Amino acid sequence: MSVFEQAWADRVEGLLDVGDGQRVWWCELGDPGGVPLVHLHGGPGGGTVPGMAAPYDPRVFRVVMFDQRGCGRSLPHASDPSTSLATNTLDHLIGDIERLREHRGIERWVVSGSSWGATLGLAYVCAHPDRARAVLLRGITTYSQSELDWTYRDGAGRLLPEAWEAFTATLGDAADLVASYRSAVEGPDDARRLEAALAWCRWELDGMRAEPGSELEAIFTESRFATAFARISTHYAAHRGFVDQERLWSTIPTLGHLPATLIQGRYDLCTPPATAWRLHREWPGSVLHLLDDEGHRLTGAAAVLRRALEQLAAGGSA
Repeated sequence: MSVFEQAWADRVEGLLDVGDGQRVWWCELGDPGGVPLVHLHGGPGGGTVPGMAAPYDPRVFRVVMFDQRGCGRSLPHASDPSTSLATNTLDHLIGDIERLREHRGIERWVVSGSSWGATLGLAYVCAHPDRARAVLLRGITTYSQSELDWTYRDGAGRLLPEAWEAFTATLGDAADLVASYRSAVEGPDDARRLEAALAWCRWELDGMRAEPGSELEAIFTESRFATAFARISTHYAAHRGFVDQERLWSTIPTLGHLPATLIQGRYDLCTPPATAWRLHREWPGSVLHLLDDEGHRLTGAAAVLRRALEQLAAGGSA
């Protein structure tokens, strides 16, 4: 058994009551005296899988992970159509992170997030800069209208024409795909809801360039996961992630005291590198690794990520 496998087997976990009838699943692994780090998963609605903890050396880090509202092991689960998403917003998730930090007795931690987790991590650090000791973001997006248009209106579909045709055909080539898919996954027809959810998740898989038969594909095509993911994802897309773009970008230049490492694939079809470049230019002292031949999943970025984590643990960015 590897060091990581042993750490995962020895993890502690629980359900934290965060209010609004929500119980958020969390787990902690690694050295209790190590560098505290919170990992924020993607989606929105992706949930936690063990492999997400693999980059963090359990001999160095005290890793805290959790499933965001409505997904993974958190309750109530958004796969149930009666589960309301009214209290599932960016501000609610930021509040959940703070409750979890307090629950685990952590003063300050490294904030690490990927994809939607990068959006959430960035928003959390802007709201609570005194609670972060360093930041590590991968596959960066801020859920701006232009980024959402790239994914769901006129952008990625030009590079994935066959996948785009299948995505649009499911709902009759709707003019507003986000609204149409959201209506379908929130609708009363069980069969139609699942069909739309699976089509939404298939488009996500195509953007990530997931390999057929992969573990990632198996996760995204499982009906319970797909239904929850599509409901939460369309909910956030319809509200542009609930991100106040003006407040976010006006706060970023004030974060120069925080070491920040940004890792981005040059050929990321889900979160193109323009946002990572802008973030790097506006975050004083930040380090950007713009990796050639890498996409959204950053499959060949292990060495870069390892060096970045080593430096962040030492109190800097690289």
